[in-house]
Amino acid sequence: MSPKTIDPAAEAHDWEFKPRFRRNAFGWRSQPAIARVKQAVSEIKKVAKNEPLLGAEGAILFLERVSPALAHVDSSSGAIGSAVNSAIETLVPIIAKAPADARTRESWLKRLFDAYQDDDIPYIESLGDHWGALCASKSVASAWADQLIEGVKLSWSRDERVRGYFKGTTNCLSALIAAGRHDEVLALLELEPYRMWHYRQFGVQALVAKGSTSEAIRYAEEGRHRAKAR
Repeated sequence: MSPKTIDPAAEAHDWEFKPRFRRNAFGWRSQPAIARVKQAVSEIKKVAKNEPLLGAEGAILFLERVSPALAHVDSSSGAIGSAVNSAIETLVPIIAKAPADARTRESWLKRLFDAYQDDDIPYIESLGDHWGALCASKSVASAWADQLIEGVKLSWSRDERVRGYFKGTTNCLSALIAAGRHDEVLALLELEPYRMWHYRQFGVQALVAKGSTSEAIRYAEEGRHRAKAR
């Protein structure tokens, strides 16, 4: 994992959730963990209302800590996963809208990507779907897409000896959408061997952005029919 650059003021801030979300902080019961997740999100939202940069730092700190903290929680019911996904939906706009300079934004993205890569269970998997929004500008999104696109192509190679899972595929597709590189999204998805809706949804987004609404509907239906056929 690359070194983390943390704003000194944010590091000094006395976040109530921080000591609660240490590694293996929770036992197996999901309800106490869900309550702590909700409390953390409320705390971050309250701070972000008046101090958006500090709120964004708090959101990133939470996202870095949440998966290791929940490692022993029973996730079989899906309740804790839903709570974390809801937290992500709330926290992404806080990070995306914060008035961060380019250096800070890049530091945030690197920290989030490290947390995303280390997310083994996974709890913050849906963060990849929001990567374009987190980039907060077309230029930053395009740069991230350039970093990730070769990994996506390799993972979808026709050569089964090199094909495999790449933990950065949705990040790349989301960044391409945010960068306005819609034709590249559609071309890239033609390489995807299994036609999974998780990825094809970005093709629908690309077609809608291009103004091809009818084609987007056909594209979505085609993906669903292929999923049922399997």
